Amino acid sequence: MQGRLSVAAAAAVRGLLPSYAGGNLSSLCSWADDVKFRYPWSAPLHYIDTPDRLCNYTYDRDCRDEDGIKGRCVAGAITNYTSQLLTYDGTSPSTQYNLTQALLFLSHFMGDIHQPLHVGFTSDKGGNTIDVHWYTRKTVLHHVWDDNIIETAEDDYYGEGVAEFVDALTQNITGEWSQRVPGWEQCSKNQTTCPDTYATESITAACDWAYKDVTEDSVLEDAYFASRLPVVNLRLAQGGVRLAATLNRIFS
Repeated sequence: MQGRLSVAAAAAVRGLLPSYAGGNLSSLCSWADDVKFRYPWSAPLHYIDTPDRLCNYTYDRDCRDEDGIKGRCVAGAITNYTSQLLTYDGTSPSTQYNLTQALLFLSHFMGDIHQPLHVGFTSDKGGNTIDVHWYTRKTVLHHVWDDNIIETAEDDYYGEGVAEFVDALTQNITGEWSQRVPGWEQCSKNQTTCPDTYATESITAACDWAYKDVTEDSVLEDAYFASRLPVVNLRLAQGGVRLAATLNRIFS
């Protein structure tokens, strides 16, 4: 993803990252998960709960936490941290916001909103209460989409693990998907980022692929893996491309 940053955006990202990251944003993309216990207020910002089986999303209806506070969902968080980062001037540290944290939250939430079950049904908490078996391993449907499909792909197709997996996605972005990338990058009405679009895509994918043909205690094996892996690959690629495009617009 960092290879898609403009010179200005790359410099801003390097300047905002803590020194121990070595200039590598991806090394800290899990930071927002790691600090949930420290910042419990951030937990609702990782997802959106939508009405069961409607298979659509609207900001006004769905972007709120369990207490009904509007804007406390992953789409609202992306908008919020984008706005914070737009105050960056490249010279003096912000006195109003922690822009390092804003960058890390934005980077993580851009990934979350592209995972279909982070925009899932309310009753099952995005597949977190649907028990399934991934081959012989007991898990929940949400975890299948967070981890199991990717881990199985790495084991089956990418001997070097995650690095080789990322390289394959990058090759698809510059090759097979290259003509689609400009459309992924764009936001209507000259918006800096467009999380409502990303959320709408995710709930559609959740209904068409994640939830489809899955019931409590389903055993998900080769057929599910082979048909869903292309969806996971596409959403990972779109998330990376759109994060870079958003950062380029922020720091232009």
